[in-house]
Amino acid sequence: MIKRKIEDIVLSKIGKRKAIILTGARQVGKTTLLHNLFGQKSETLWLNGDEIEVQMLFENISAKRLQSIIGNKKTVIIDEAQRIADVGLRLKLITDQIPDVQLIATGSSSFDLLNKVNEPLTGRKWEYKMFPLSFGEMVDYHGFLDEKRMLPHRLLYGYYPNVVTEIGEEKELLKQLTESYLYKDLLMWEQVKKPDKLIKLLQALAYQVGSQVSYTELGQMCGLDYKTVEKYVLLLEQCFVVFRLSSFSRNLRNELKNNRKIYFYDNGVRNALIADFRPIELRNDVGALWENFLISERTKKLQYDNTWANVYFWRTQTQKEIDYVEDSDGVLSAYEFKWKPDAKVKPPTVFLDAYPNSVFRVVHRDNFEEFLM
Repeated sequence: MIKRKIEDIVLSKIGKRKAIILTGARQVGKTTLLHNLFGQKSETLWLNGDEIEVQMLFENISAKRLQSIIGNKKTVIIDEAQRIADVGLRLKLITDQIPDVQLIATGSSSFDLLNKVNEPLTGRKWEYKMFPLSFGEMVDYHGFLDEKRMLPHRLLYGYYPNVVTEIGEEKELLKQLTESYLYKDLLMWEQVKKPDKLIKLLQALAYQVGSQVSYTELGQMCGLDYKTVEKYVLLLEQCFVVFRLSSFSRNLRNELKNNRKIYFYDNGVRNALIADFRPIELRNDVGALWENFLISERTKKLQYDNTWANVYFWRTQTQKEIDYVEDSDGVLSAYEFKWKPDAKVKPPTVFLDAYPNSVFRVVHRDNFEEFLM
């Protein structure tokens, strides 16, 4: 059994008289985690928001009716809670009227669940994101050397739990996974009126990993206007498919100020979208794969370690650039990512001069563990 980093975080909040909200894409292991923690306990009530009966159960429900349904259960778990109408008010009813019950709600889309619970549950909840498996979790599971040997495999197929555990079935599982993303969690929302163009947008983003993206250019490629591209990218981010990095700008006049890069939370999903699983040795995009892997894994680490940091990339109008910049506790840490350990990297003098208290490091396949662990 692969232990998840978030397990201890969830356990530490049990009994604190606040709801626990756990979000993350489908198939990252939210339900499995909760079954491992509470599945054997008879005092747990399980409700699935995907089921029509559960959705109807919460329509016009009263505190007294809720108490009769919950009975003597100590824990109430509502899976895919965003499917329940006015879910924030329903969860607030439980936390306010039945405070001795530990309420846990999960959702596969942050925007729909959290937008509905944020105001009603202000001061009454803990919120956490759950991701596909991480490099750190796999190191804990079978050791650093074994996981490092798997690095080329991870760059191709990613870290979704089923993809990691079902050896030999990676391509089929990723095909199912990307179809689930596109048709079950994304296209059901009213904002998505042109599903074929959304798929084209995803593929365009996959090809542009590690590069600055222009919503106008993406729109021209996919047959969408600027505003629709912007809306779709936000939707993809809120469903945990992609995430954005903004450009860092503070001291220099020629720093790019309003640019962005877009990365995928999982390399396997990115490769599935463009149907390319060629070995690392045969690819010309290994630099982009390596950059996406490192930044997505660093994102997981920061979240699970509860480290507060603002993250960016940096570039000037004269094409000077740094792949990744972290701003945490007044310290700027700049990183350049190179797959090959012997790659020649010249420290960006203009950045170091402008930010003399910053640190600069090169991360390659022989030292990356320092960045991710």
